[in-house]
Amino acid sequence: MIDMIILQAAQGGGMSMLIMMAMIFGVMYFFMIRPQAKKAKAQDTFVQDIKKGDQVVTNSGIIGKVNRIDGEVIHLQVDQKTYLKIFKSAISKDMSEGYAKGTIETVEAAS
Repeated sequence: MIDMIILQAAQGGGMSMLIMMAMIFGVMYFFMIRPQAKKAKAQDTFVQDIKKGDQVVTNSGIIGKVNRIDGEVIHLQVDQKTYLKIFKSAISKDMSEGYAKGTIETVEAAS
């Protein structure tokens, strides 16, 4: 009789634990995994849509204008006669975001 009660308690506890784990995974998915996946997809779309003349920032903070695109390599003009070859994957964001936030004026005023 006592063994039967212990067995029933153990089975009920396992089901509630399984439900709790599913709820924790659901919360983690909606607050951590899904936003990161959306951000990565948006970044991939942005990198594929880069065209000549775009003002961009690299992951290392170099600001420049796209001069030429050769497959996965971008020729970035950083000064009057200074060009850098970088991979598309090294592009961080479009400079229009920086202009909209007003951060470009502070960078240009400092130089």
